[in-house]
Amino acid sequence: MTHTEIEITAELVRDLLRDQHPDLADHPVRLGARGWDNQLWRLGDELAVRLPWATLSADALLRKEHAWLPGLAPRLPLPVPVPQRLGEPSGRFPRPWIVTTWVPGTPADRAPATRAAEAADTLATFLTALHRPAPDGAPAGRDRGGPLADHAEGFARTLASAIELGVIPDPDAVRAVWEDAVAAPGWTGPALWLHADLHPANVLTEDGTICGVIDFGDLCAGDPACDLAAGWMLLPDGAVDRLYDAYRPTPDTATRRRARGWAVLKALVCVLIGEAGVHGRPGGKRTWGPPAHAALRRLIHS
Repeated sequence: MTHTEIEITAELVRDLLRDQHPDLADHPVRLGARGWDNQLWRLGDELAVRLPWATLSADALLRKEHAWLPGLAPRLPLPVPVPQRLGEPSGRFPRPWIVTTWVPGTPADRAPATRAAEAADTLATFLTALHRPAPDGAPAGRDRGGPLADHAEGFARTLASAIELGVIPDPDAVRAVWEDAVAAPGWTGPALWLHADLHPANVLTEDGTICGVIDFGDLCAGDPACDLAAGWMLLPDGAVDRLYDAYRPTPDTATRRRARGWAVLKALVCVLIGEAGVHGRPGGKRTWGPPAHAALRRLIHS
């Protein structure tokens, strides 16, 4: 992990805009959020500026979003942050940054979806639209969308950390979900476009249902089970089957099993992130814990 040595302020954001995109510099600037990789600053009512403040990989992820997301966004049925401008490293700020459209809503780790049917149908429609064969040259996932077996060591370490902290009630049941998923037949179809990071902080809600999807930094091509896992963390109890029934083409048994593996891996990571001082930020990200614990409970009792 790393943090930029330069303090990001509204004045800095305005200066960067004046230097590279002066036509936007007169819009009001205010802090929107401090995320895992980037800080988000509101730019008027319609735009936002995203600047990397942690993780060295954030620079390449922002450039990837700028390159690929404008072409994907028009076919997606939910609002997403469409890149509008790219800011290059400079003497004021030594890392790239982007201007995107602003997507209204509240992150699902703070306002979970409560309308099960509507949320499941909305997520299914979004994933059906996104999961199309990716072209040659599409970005490969850093660690998403490939065979689950590639993550066996990472799963073992993460589970061991959770056991040591005493934050999961039934490690054997969690391990059984993982082992079943790894044993499932692998994906044999074309590499499909994936969001690849659909945890609750990257999905927005309003009035109890899903209203937007943000942070496409992990956009890549691969196995759709990686994204279908999101239902376990995003939807209320009993709604995952509706997600799979509404998604097209209907996922087969092997894909559902692999999705459970991706879900249990993501949930374990988010449980640890929710603990103070674990996996990054001092104090952790407390709002990530409850949906992750709920997902583990659903997975081991389904």
